[in-house]
Amino acid sequence: MSDRNTPGVNAGSMADIAFLLLIFFLVTTTLDTETGIYKQLPEKKTNVPNITLKEKNVFEIRINSNDEIQIEGNKTIKTEELKPLLIDFIDNGVGTNINGEKCTWCNGKKDVNSSDHPEKAVISFQSNRSTTYATYITVQNEILSAYSSLRNDLSKSLYGNSLDKLESDYKKDKSNTTLAQKIKTIKKRYPQLISEAEPLIEN
Repeated sequence: MSDRNTPGVNAGSMADIAFLLLIFFLVTTTLDTETGIYKQLPEKKTNVPNITLKEKNVFEIRINSNDEIQIEGNKTIKTEELKPLLIDFIDNGVGTNINGEKCTWCNGKKDVNSSDHPEKAVISFQSNRSTTYATYITVQNEILSAYSSLRNDLSKSLYGNSLDKLESDYKKDKSNTTLAQKIKTIKKRYPQLISEAEPLIEN
């Protein structure tokens, strides 16, 4: 039997092909990444006095494991109902602050069973371990939006511009002490008093 030469396979380009495939899969493959949520930190409180809270000066908000929003115990409400209720509570102005001063700028219903003064009106918020991020953030936004609406309305009444506009102008000119004082006045009249408890764990 005569010897025959075994034909060889030219593998010179195989390395290049493997490299190109590697690059292709690296470029086209998507990897799961952890995403966070944006949350605005509460405003810094200075010289906060120790006061005894009356039950009527606390507005309780709870989110249960079914993402239902409950206020003042077990009353379930829709998301769009929350902001108006918060505004009525904060702006009620039926009484006085700790210095005995009345809220001359409040336009609330003056309900004797609701908060005495914006400086005493506390929003108590508690979620559940099973609460979804979407519902949690929605409620947070409604709370902040209520304060924002009250502040903007008061700012327009006193200075002709919303608080958002004043803050925007102040960012452009931090040396403007007049603007700084106006912003401080508005925020002092409607301070953000938000208490957030640890999430509940339901068995």
